[in-house]
This record gives sequence, C-alpha cells and structure tokens, in this order.
Amino acid sequence: MKNKMTKYLFMFLPISLLAFFGLKSFSHTSESQAVVYQFAADDLQPTATQKKVENIVTEILSSYHFRKVPLNDSLSSKILDNYIKELDFNKMNFTSKDIEGFEKFRFELDDQLKNGDLTAAYQIYNVYRKRAKERFTFVTSLLDKPMDFKADEVYSPDREKAAWAKASTDLDDIWRKAVKSTLLDWKISGKTDSLAVKDLKERYKRSEKYFDKTKSEDVFQQFMNSFTESVDPHTTYFIPKAASNFNQEMSQSFEGIGATLRNEGDYVQIVDLIVGGPAYRSKQLTAKDRIVAVAQGDDKPYQDIIGWFTDDAVKLIKGPKSTVVRLKILSVDAPMGSVPKEVRLVREKIKLEEGTAKKEVLNFNKDGRDYKYGLITIPLFYRDFDGARNGEKEFKSTSADVKRYLNELKAEKVDGVIVDLRNNGGGSLTEAVALTGLFIPQGPVVQRKQSDGEISAEYDRDPSVTYDGPVSVLVNRFSASASEIFAGAIQDYKRGLIVGEQTYGKGTVQSLIDLERFLKGEPEGVGQLKITMEKFYRITGSSTQHKGVTPDIELPSSFSASEFGESSQPSALPWDMIASTKYTLSNNITDKDIAFLRGKYQGRLKTEGDLKKLLTEIENYKKAKEKKTISLQEDKRRKEIDEQKKKNTLDLGDEGELKANDPDDVTGAGKITGATTPKNKTKEKPATDSTSVANAKVKALKEKREKDPYLKETERLLTDLIQSTPTTGVKVTQVEKKKE
Repeated sequence: MKNKMTKYLFMFLPISLLAFFGLKSFSHTSESQAVVYQFAADDLQPTATQKKVENIVTEILSSYHFRKVPLNDSLSSKILDNYIKELDFNKMNFTSKDIEGFEKFRFELDDQLKNGDLTAAYQIYNVYRKRAKERFTFVTSLLDKPMDFKADEVYSPDREKAAWAKASTDLDDIWRKAVKSTLLDWKISGKTDSLAVKDLKERYKRSEKYFDKTKSEDVFQQFMNSFTESVDPHTTYFIPKAASNFNQEMSQSFEGIGATLRNEGDYVQIVDLIVGGPAYRSKQLTAKDRIVAVAQGDDKPYQDIIGWFTDDAVKLIKGPKSTVVRLKILSVDAPMGSVPKEVRLVREKIKLEEGTAKKEVLNFNKDGRDYKYGLITIPLFYRDFDGARNGEKEFKSTSADVKRYLNELKAEKVDGVIVDLRNNGGGSLTEAVALTGLFIPQGPVVQRKQSDGEISAEYDRDPSVTYDGPVSVLVNRFSASASEIFAGAIQDYKRGLIVGEQTYGKGTVQSLIDLERFLKGEPEGVGQLKITMEKFYRITGSSTQHKGVTPDIELPSSFSASEFGESSQPSALPWDMIASTKYTLSNNITDKDIAFLRGKYQGRLKTEGDLKKLLTEIENYKKAKEKKTISLQEDKRRKEIDEQKKKNTLDLGDEGELKANDPDDVTGAGKITGATTPKNKTKEKPATDSTSVANAKVKALKEKREKDPYLKETERLLTDLIQSTPTTGVKVTQVEKKKE
C-alpha cells in the first residue's frame, strides 16, 4: 500500500489568487537607472530569464508574503549582508577591501530587484570566484612545504564573528593554520605525513573541480535565497533542478540510509531524516550534522568527501539493500576540535509505516505501589491524503492509530497516558486537530491568520472523548509546527501536563507557487517559490511563532534558544497575539497542580541520580562549547583529542551497547564505534527467528526507557499528579471569547 505521508503544511495556490499589482518602491531614490556593467569573458553572468524571475519573485513577496516587508534600503542592507555571509560565512576568502568595495551596493539591491537587475549579485560572486581560485593556488603551493608541528600556536576554526582579513597575506596565515590543523589531526590518527599531504592535495583538487562546475543558475539561486531569507527563514526560491528534488521529496532518499542532504559550504550536510529509516532509527544523526567521510562495509577505508557535491556524495552513501555504510560525522552541537564520530548504518528500503505512531506500556513503582502508563510515541503527524480523498474507510492517519491505541490502553487499565512528541517536526494540520479531539470535547484547536488579515479557526467537532484520564505530553526543542499546535491546545484547555523543553517555535504556513504559470515559453526553467502566507495562533490568541510552547514543567536542556529553533533565525516572524476564541476548559490541570508538581521536580533535581547526571552532562557540554581554539602543537593536540575521546566514552557509558541493539534496529543499523566486544570474548551471532527478535526488542526497549531521564521524570510527575488528585475525569469551565 502506498501512503503519502505529507510532511509539510503547504497549500498550492491557484493562479487566480495571484493577480499582480504595481510594486511601490520605498527606496531612497524614486527611480533607479539601469546599471551598465561589462562582465569579463570568463565571468558567470545572469540570463534574461533569471532577470524576469527576479522581478516576478519580488512582486509576489512584496504583495503576498505574510510580513508585508517593504522593499527599501533597510531590506537591501540585510540582503547584502546575507549574500556575503552565504558566499563566505567563515571569512576565509574575501578581504576587508573587497567588503568595502561591495558597500556601494548596500542601498541599491532593492532597486535592482525591482527592475530585474542582477548586476550586483554577479559582480560580487565573480569577485568571490576569483578569491576562491587564489586560495586553491595558495593551498597547492603550501602543501609542497613541510609543516612544523612543534610550534606552539592555536587555530580558531569558527571565524563567523572575526574581523575580515586586511590583506591576502592575512588570509594566507588563516589558511596555513586550517591546512595544518587537518594534517595534524590525520597525523595523530595514524596517517603518514606523505599520505596526509597526498590526500589533502586530492581533496582541494577535487573541491576546485567542483567549484569550477558552478553554473549561473546556482549563483542565481544563492542570491535569490539571500533575498527571500532576509524576509523570512521559511521562504525559499528553488531553481528548476532544486524544485524537482523538492517536489519528489528527495525520493532517492527512500532507499539507502533515509536522509536528505545538501551542500553547505565545503560540507555535505544532513537536511532532514526520513522517519523510520536507518539514519533516523540510529538516534545518532540529526539535521545540520555534517558528513565528512564515507566507507563501504565494515572493513573498507574511508573516503573523504569534504568539498564534494551532494549528488556525488549520495552515490557513495546509497547502495544495495542490507549492505553496510559507515559515516564520519561532525555533529551540529559538537564542541570545537571534536573528533568526528563514526556511525554504522545498514542500507534498506525505507518503509513509511516505520514512521507511524507506536504504543508501549510502562511499569512504574512509587511508594510500594505499581502504576501502568501508556506511552504513545508520534514521530510525525501523518495522513494518507489520497486514501482520504478516495473515501477509503481505513486510510492511514495519526489520529486513527492513536485512537486505537487509547482504546487498547483503556482495556489494559493504564493509570495514565504519555504522548511523546520529541523530535516531531510537524506534518498534517488536520491530524493535529483530530488528535486533540481524542482528549477534549468539541471545540476550537488552533486559529489561522492569513496575509490579508483574515482569521479563522480549526475545530474538533466531535463531542466524544476517547480518553479522559491523566495525560502528559513530552516535548523538546525539536518539537515543531503541528506538534506545537497539539501541545498548545492540550495546555490551553488545561487538559494535560506539558513536560520537557521549550519547543521550536515554528508557527507559520508556507504555500508553494509554480512560477511556470507566470513565465510560459521561457528558454530555461523558472523554478518555484515557497512563501509564508499564514501564521498559527493558539485558542488563547497567543502565536506559536518564535516562542513555541513553554512546558508546565521545564526540564534541563543543552539547546539554547539563540542557537536552535525559530528564535535563532534573525529574520523569523515575531511572536504576537490576536483575540482569543471561545472555548471550554477541561481543568484537569490547575495552576495549583502545576505549582505543586514544580516543587516536587525541583526537589528531585537534588536527589535523583539520573537528573543529577543530566545536569552534569549539560554543564560539561556548555563548557566544551565555550572553547574557541584548538592547539596546533602536536603534543597538546594529542592531549586534547585524548580528553575528547575519554569524554565521549564516559558520556556513552553502558548505553553504547544499548544503542547498538536499538529495538527498532535489530539489523545493527545504529552500531556505535566504541561499543566493542571484549577481546577474549567471541561475539555471538544474534538469533534471527521472529520470536528471538521480538524478545530482543522488548528487552532492549525496556532498558532504553530506563535510561531516558526525560521520560522517567515524566512518569514521576504523572504519578505525583495522580497521587495528589483523588478523582479523574474531565472537568469543564466556560471561557468567553476575549477581545484582542
């Protein structure tokens, strides 16, 4: 059965909704004269079609984007800064003189966008292209000279906040240290000096080859997204090739490890994980992790892929079903100077069913009394839209699966239910509303505000309640969009307890516009525009945008709002409020209950071993993140690496073997390098019959849950709530609609 699990809250706009109006210029000049610029013969240059696309995109964003950002000098300045950052985010190519030369465009880009002029975009890129070629030449000559690994000096890999190099000689020193750092790490890992130099020469030669393949359309997309992302981080322009990949939802990912990839600087970066795939189930990979090397099987050597195009990297990572691929990963949250971790995955055909909700029964004992809790884990809000449209009675959906689980759990007489939405990035709005309806009587679930100011509400119209017992919702920083709608509604109705970390804060809806509708008959493709046209609001009138959902009981987190989530995006739409809607409180959770539970939790922070350990790990992580330099002296660098390896081993503890035997990963897809078999013990081949596999899953799952401090504390909190509440059931209180 083929199910289309739609992951994005996109609406496809009919052409009739996009009638264009004249764009008003808010620039410092009322009219902009066309810039006459003569490109060199070997420069990359804009095409006539790109100029038309630029104009169309500018018109659409100015007229229909939710934000209604005026195209003026202020926006022009932001676009210039974004574009320079996109090209040279680590300040390794441009000099301060180059940057000064670009200042003449700071308040001109708005006029050029209005007039379909791409002169500045390509002028800046061609300077970047020239500087990059100079760097390749320098590195080639540098690698012919010996390196002194005894000199006591340090290197700062993160130059985002550093000043621009004053001259090319300053860039030479920055690049010398970068090259030396790589060679030193390889030397310490066991590579001979000659092999390290040979491999690094090949890396840069390959990078230069890829760089030379950059086409005009690639430059155009980069500039246009510097524009769109200055308006809003979720508004994106896709050139035809990227649009095709987007529309197919990276179908090539459905065989292999189950990950969507893209180029980010010199790295191949993970964009998203396919729920249910080997990468997702390994629990070791996340969005923005960088893949630095790939190896085939358990014994083949690693191939360095820094500087590779994504398409070429995918060819290495993909492979026949049931074969092994090993990856070296630089995690997005890895402290500076960290050694890449190794992840072993078994390729397979991705089954979308693996990404559906799961049910478990947890046993918990407190004060000599046994409690049973139903745990429902929802990785995303899925819905078979084709099945629903065709009138199939039992089409696949989140709410249908969870409703069945809730009825089963009631039959098993559980004391309460925990809904785990950690790392759930969203999905179907319809399902978020329907899921809420399983826990509340009929009523509004979420409000929507369109770019024209029109406000509507999505309702649960079914008066029945599938489950009226104690419920807790577990969230983290990566619970987003539809997850926030559900969690926010449960909190606003006071129906259940929200536990965990502040959620992501994505409260916007994007629409996908095919630009072919407006530019027919062009000699080249024109691509698509994903544009933000709506915002979500809770029934209280508070937006989920930017702030997300703040848990009733907020547990320790290593993720800061300034680094992760919507609030880390400079152009993110702000939080705001509209009028609340009329709804009826369940009052299962009162303010008094929350105050009582917070007191219980605060006391356990000082006594419970798992919480104390969690706090220590977070503190160590934050300290490691503060480190901004690494040593280039061999002895000191060896010591740094040894300390990092020891830290990784301590953090792994006895969970290494657990992760290698993840209950969703009986194939060994999640094996961690370091979880090894003792030398004097022969590794037993695991039984593969269905009974043994099922038993192994149950055992591993139980062990895994026992080592999850967030889940354990949620169990404790739910138990505290039950013990303090003599009766259960839905208690209702009317809330009148409030004015804005």
